[in-house]
Amino acid sequence: MNVSPTCIVSAMAFVVALDAGTTGVRAMAVTASGSIERIKYREFTQHFPQPGWVEHDLDEIWSGIQTVIAELVAELDEPVVAIGITNQRETVAAWDRRTGQPLHRAIVWQDRRTAEVCDRLEADGNLELVRRTSGLVLDPYFSGTKFAWLLERGGVAADEHLALGTIDSWLIWKLTDGAVHVTEPSNASRTMLFDIRSLQWSKEMCSLLGVPIEALPEVSPSSGRFGVTAGTTALGPGIPISGVAGDQQAALFGQACFEPGMTKNTYGTGSFVLMNVGQVCPEPVEGLLTTVAWTLGADQPASYAYEGAIFVTGAAIQWLRDGLDLIEDAAEIGPLAASVPDTGDVYVVPAFAGLGSPWWDPYARGAIVGLTRGTGRAELARAVVEAMAYQTRDVVDAMTAASGQTLAEVRVDGGASVMDLLLQFQADQLGVTVSRPRSQETTALGAAYLAGLAESFWQSPASVSAGWEIDKIFEPDPDRTTADRLHGRWLEAVDRSRGWAGP
Repeated sequence: MNVSPTCIVSAMAFVVALDAGTTGVRAMAVTASGSIERIKYREFTQHFPQPGWVEHDLDEIWSGIQTVIAELVAELDEPVVAIGITNQRETVAAWDRRTGQPLHRAIVWQDRRTAEVCDRLEADGNLELVRRTSGLVLDPYFSGTKFAWLLERGGVAADEHLALGTIDSWLIWKLTDGAVHVTEPSNASRTMLFDIRSLQWSKEMCSLLGVPIEALPEVSPSSGRFGVTAGTTALGPGIPISGVAGDQQAALFGQACFEPGMTKNTYGTGSFVLMNVGQVCPEPVEGLLTTVAWTLGADQPASYAYEGAIFVTGAAIQWLRDGLDLIEDAAEIGPLAASVPDTGDVYVVPAFAGLGSPWWDPYARGAIVGLTRGTGRAELARAVVEAMAYQTRDVVDAMTAASGQTLAEVRVDGGASVMDLLLQFQADQLGVTVSRPRSQETTALGAAYLAGLAESFWQSPASVSAGWEIDKIFEPDPDRTTADRLHGRWLEAVDRSRGWAGP
């Protein structure tokens, strides 16, 4: 699809992409050619009230958004035609509709406090209902049991003033000064409360978890006008908010994976492998999630994806930096890992928040296996890097088995994808080509594209695909012997980490 973007409105204009991630917020200006002209970033605080609990301050997230928007627009001379939003998924927010004030800190997707609730729901025979309705599994990763915890134990009252939502809903509420309470299908499909076939909130799931359906946001298409900014925002009044998607679906769109079978992996705080499976919702598959990828307008069918969610990849690099002081800056990890030829048979299983796909074990915990007196910083660094590739292979193996499709290529993005060592090792482990695009900001680009399509900044997905250009291709070693041997040892290490915490 090497088609030049066709712009209906002035080419001298921008779409602003807001990326509300797990550790910080960013604002970016995207041009009609798909290039990013400016990026502003603000980190926010991570709160850990108890082991396994992770929370964010909603007001701090909003303050950070206001700050990065103000810094961005101060440098833009041309008009902003639309806003696209992408966000950390599954993180839940509760606020008062009257005041717009948060009722509790946001409970983050990494949080494991509802693991026993999920166990109880599964023991009561609810897994089939969850899988059939939402495409998900019973795991504390997802939003539904987090909402239930807020209502049962978090001091949040289920009255007519309650608003519940994911981070996209919170930001749209604040950007519009409370004019709309809205989300879209890719985020809604991560809550466990959404019927991914009817594209509506499930009364049965809301009843099961005790979540008042009237507190949830309206669901609008991923590409379409959600509302306009209020005068209280740093952008000023009247800018349309026209594209929203959860971060991983936004990255799939930004990677131009528009056809069934096209697959991407994002190496972020965690890693998320998504395969476009077309416009027919597939049946649930063991070890994988079925999720809504996007909806392009109210009259268009939804696109669906298989997903493998890996909880910890880049976060393990942060752990080496902040927890063990083995490195001073995350950028050191690549050169340090490459300074040794192998790990010396050391494996790091970064199950700090349990294991996601394809294991779905909330009681797994991190493990380092194979330590000797000869193990040093470089070996540990390389083991963390290699763990990213092993976990991705576990997911892709399950995905290709479920879909019946043999992958020819995986498109990659995210912070760790700058490491040639990782991507070559990934190609060897998968046995397929790994392609890295020139722009690593595919998540933000996906949100910008969705917004720009709604406002005729671009005409069609084909017209934005020209923004996807290859930086480097990594071809696999045709001899699978070493890759399979190393992966076999990895699986042994995973076995030692599983079930460690116990119910």
